[in-house]
Amino acid sequence: MTNRRNFIKQLSAAAVNVTPNTLLSQTFSSKTTNTPVTSPGKKIWACLMHLSFNFAGGIKSWGGLRTEFEPDQSVWDIAIKRMADRGINMVLINLDDSVMWRSHPEISLKNSWTPEKLREELTKIRKLGIEPIPLLNFSTCHDAWLGKYSKMVSTKTYYNVCRNLIAEAIEIFDTPRFIHFGMDEENYNLQKHFDYIVIRQNELWWGDLYFYISEAMSRNVRPWVWSDYVWHHPDQFFKMMPKSVLQSNWYYGGILDPKHERVKAYVDLEREGYDQIPTGGFFARPRNNFIASDERNIGNTVEFCSKHTSDTHLLGFMQTFWMPTIERFRSPIIKAIDLIGDAKYKFENK
Repeated sequence: MTNRRNFIKQLSAAAVNVTPNTLLSQTFSSKTTNTPVTSPGKKIWACLMHLSFNFAGGIKSWGGLRTEFEPDQSVWDIAIKRMADRGINMVLINLDDSVMWRSHPEISLKNSWTPEKLREELTKIRKLGIEPIPLLNFSTCHDAWLGKYSKMVSTKTYYNVCRNLIAEAIEIFDTPRFIHFGMDEENYNLQKHFDYIVIRQNELWWGDLYFYISEAMSRNVRPWVWSDYVWHHPDQFFKMMPKSVLQSNWYYGGILDPKHERVKAYVDLEREGYDQIPTGGFFARPRNNFIASDERNIGNTVEFCSKHTSDTHLLGFMQTFWMPTIERFRSPIIKAIDLIGDAKYKFENK
């Protein structure tokens, strides 16, 4: 870091009770985490489902901030069943403000799922052979779901709220193997049309990330993040990012050119010894349902990363579909699931 004293001060302010060296030296063994649905040595094949869509609350083209719980139960059920039919063994659930949080009901949307309802759904998911994983995106580009607390970032109040939400999510999911903290796209270009802009950087960004990490690891859950930071700050990333943090670099193009910074990141993460779940995407534009991504993406991502990532560090793959879980997007959501199902079949039968 540019100023170690300031960084230590930031960790103290965030109530991180470990040193940077301790976090950097920690490793994570699957033997110390909750028993996964997937068997040892078996690859993870994951999809990301949106219970909440307010990570996009600042994005006007997606309709801005939702105030009421949005997902259609029928679309949710059909998508989960399709995952099971296609051999998907993990689902990452974007929770955010769509749970009636006991610790902070003030951020919850009207008619949100109660913890009891969410637990019922998790039981159904597990019975289908799918491992559910929580996602709370704390990137300032995607934290509109935090309500008034999104304007209190890096304060004592903010840390207390985040700590409570992380603890409650882990409790509801019965100490899951992972918890995803997002942390993508925290930059000016992606917020310049927002009415309220917050960008952390340097010691502050790392200090807050270490806070989320320490909250997860103190509860025996492995932290997971998007790997965007490595695209623009590779030296700092490889110096400061703990190997205990699972990485999901992402790229949505049809052709994976290793010279592209986002594709090159898969190779760089492997070189530096990080565990990865490479991520593809298939989705429609919000206004007219026009398909905005390439059907070849997830298949080519699997092929590329299988060649450039060691079996030890390649934990699996994930498909994203950046669309709310509603009837309007039923078809492209199912298509996205089928695409990763096809990629899985090809990978396992090569």
